[in-house]
Amino acid sequence: MKKIVYISLICASLAAVNAWATPWPAGNQRIENVQATASVRGGDGRIVLTAGSEDAVFQIYSITGQMVKQVKVNAESHVSVEMPKGFYIVKFNNQWSRKVVVN
Repeated sequence: MKKIVYISLICASLAAVNAWATPWPAGNQRIENVQATASVRGGDGRIVLTAGSEDAVFQIYSITGQMVKQVKVNAESHVSVEMPKGFYIVKFNNQWSRKVVVN
């Protein structure tokens, strides 16, 4: 009985992997609707905020949860925000958040 269960689990997992596998597009095909994504990175005394293909609002929180700054960044540009050393949490348009270290 155990062998049958194991074999069915293996077959199900292989079928799932096969369903997710998609071939790469041919070399000449054009990829449409690719949008640049926003990014955040910490550095020496600053946090660099980069907007994607549209305007963005970044909120910088201290490790205790207090909002320290809110920064608006125009599309396709970046802003460097001077910050004291520490750990911060940066939220992007209330969609995602990242942990950042400022040295």
